[in-house]
Formats: sequence, structure tokens, C-alpha cells
Amino acid sequence: MSGGPVPILMYHAVAHAPARAAYGLSVSPEAFAEQMRVLADHGFTPVTTARLAAAWRGGGPLPPRPLLITFDDGYEGVHRHALPALSEHGFPATLFASTGWLRGAHETGGALDLMLSWDQVRELAAAGVEIGGHSHTHPQLDQLRDEPLWYEIRHCRDVLTAELGHPPESFAYPYGYSSRRVRDTVRAAGFGISLAVGNALARRAQGPYALERVTVRRSTGIEEFERLVEGRGIGRLYARDRALTKGYAVLRRGRGLVGAGRQRLTAERVVRNTVRNRKATEARV
Repeated sequence: MSGGPVPILMYHAVAHAPARAAYGLSVSPEAFAEQMRVLADHGFTPVTTARLAAAWRGGGPLPPRPLLITFDDGYEGVHRHALPALSEHGFPATLFASTGWLRGAHETGGALDLMLSWDQVRELAAAGVEIGGHSHTHPQLDQLRDEPLWYEIRHCRDVLTAELGHPPESFAYPYGYSSRRVRDTVRAAGFGISLAVGNALARRAQGPYALERVTVRRSTGIEEFERLVEGRGIGRLYARDRALTKGYAVLRRGRGLVGAGRQRLTAERVVRNTVRNRKATEARV
């Protein structure tokens, strides 16, 4: 079956001691290796984002129990720690690179931790890792005006094309934020598929420019990991994330760009107030 739900795992840094800013969305090398063993033991067949796009666009077949392993930003540990575990099982993956964060000629600064060099990116590509776009400087794309929005997306694509010798097929939205205007720009820039977050299984009906992923973080235990790849209890596992996402949406509607830390604190306050009000209502019933 090519149209059934597919788990798309979203990783960031893979490191023993990541920088504080990257810690929550990181996993240890030992945890990542164990998670890859779980996928192999459960009979999953990882595919690249480009292969999923081709299957769902043309109605072609996917292998048994398809699953995607994706990495955002371009942290050095993807090469140092994740690649050996992927290679052990023959697993392909997709890296979504913020081209201005990678070490080298296009570097703009702003990265949260040690990033990949372009030689390492090419080695990942040669080892079967698809390289996709993740903007140039990792901004909140839906807050940009048209000209800088186009630059962030198209320049990322141009840099990847120049460095790797072929244009990238896939894209992932920084922070998971997008809008119809952002999605239209991604499509116009030449990308054939793009991923959000959502913390739900990807389905063909979501459309090729809004496929959802599930977040794997430092706190994801192995039993929880098994449940999420099997699609069991995802709503409960990510209930708080979804509540925060709704809080962010309220704050961002009709407002300009504000600091991410300030947004998060305010969104959490919205969620706490919502929970408190619900509990008070239930107590009165």
C-alpha cells in the first residue's frame, strides 16, 4: 500500500554533550543507535523524502512498513554519530540543511552548536543521505516579507545545487512554521515536497507541502519511541506540544516577528491558563 500513514521522525543534534540551546531537541548517540535497532527489529524500511514524494505523486509502491528518518539544521553529530548507526542497518535518511549555518564559504553565523562542513555534507550524500533545504539562515519564514522569503528559500536551493551538483527535491520549514504564501514560495522555488512538524503520522491527504512529522527529543525513552513509530497513542504523547502550537498560532496571528523565547513563555502561559480553567470547570460540574 502506498497511501497509508507513514511515520516521519524528526531529529536535530546527535551528541553526547550538545550546546544548551540544542539540548532538548538532541538525542545521545547511544539512544539513536538503540532507536535504529528498534526500527530494524520491528521490520521498518526507511526511505528518503524524495522517494516518498515520488510514490505519493505517481501512485507507485513503497516498501513494507515505510518510515522516514530526517534531521534538521545540519549538526556535526549527524556525520560523526548518526551515520555509523544508519550505515550499520543500511538505512537511508534525509538531512534538511540550513545552508548559512553550515561551516564554510556560505556561513552567516547564528548556529546553535557545531555544524557540518560541506565536505561532511557531501560524504553524507555519498553514503545515501538525501540532502534537502531548510532555508539559508533559519528564520520563521511566515514572518518574512516576500523578497526576503524568496531569498531564504531560493538561495538555500541555489547553494545546495552548487555544492552538491544537483538541485534538492525536498524542504523542511524552520520551526515547522508555514503559511499558504510560504508553501507557494517553496513550490515556486522548485522544491517538490516539504515537511512541517505537527507530531502526527504523515498521510497523503495532507498534501506534498504540509506533511507532518513526529519529534524525537532527549527525553524520548525507548518504550515511547516504540509507541510513536507504531502510531500508538501519538495524540497523548504530544498533547502538550499541540497545545503549545495552538498557543503560538494565537500569538502569531496578525503580529510581527517577536523573540522565540518570549513567544514560548507566553504560549506556555496560555496553555497553563487553559488547563487551569478547564480543571476549574470540571470541578464545578
